[in-house]
Amino acid sequence: MTPTVQTPDHYHALTTTPETGKPLLFALHGTGGDERQFFDLAQSIVPGAGVVSPRGDVSEMGAARFFRRTGEGVYDMADLARATDKIADYVAAHKAAHPDIPVYGFGYSNGANILAAVTMARPDLFDRVGLLHPLIPWTPDSMDLDGKRVLITGGHRDPIAPLPATEALIAWYTAQGAAVTQSLHPGGHELQQSEIAALAELLNG
Repeated sequence: MTPTVQTPDHYHALTTTPETGKPLLFALHGTGGDERQFFDLAQSIVPGAGVVSPRGDVSEMGAARFFRRTGEGVYDMADLARATDKIADYVAAHKAAHPDIPVYGFGYSNGANILAAVTMARPDLFDRVGLLHPLIPWTPDSMDLDGKRVLITGGHRDPIAPLPATEALIAWYTAQGAAVTQSLHPGGHELQQSEIAALAELLNG
């Protein structure tokens, strides 16, 4: 399926139109990535899905991100709030344009962090989300996530998203009633094939 380069007020993005019976799938890159980082992967994991792969609108020394930070693992919380509202509005607009189909999303690292923040602010937007190596350094409020499916992945020796933080996020989503699966490997912050397989199972299960 030939992608469309979309440049609305929100984000520069690659998009495709969902085929009949297929979901809308958002793919969010990590720091230094762009709209192409996971676009092909999203198409291959869920053929026929309407893929929406935006480029983050923040530059950190030339590296694209979805929100600012002041240090490794230290977030600019005001800019995170701005970015969360912006992504939520962006997802809602696409969802309104394709009513009555499931909406899925996955993100890696910075993309996982903004995706998690959106699920916490607007739990109505996504049916399934894959959070690949997320880091949420704050305590989210309690909410009802019953019926939502969430995958969380990470590495036992991840220096950017430490294992205790990953395990705490797994526990939080579970406590909110989400159906949580996890995929943890013995390595660091890199994505491994086991995580991609777990993501494919989430999105196609």
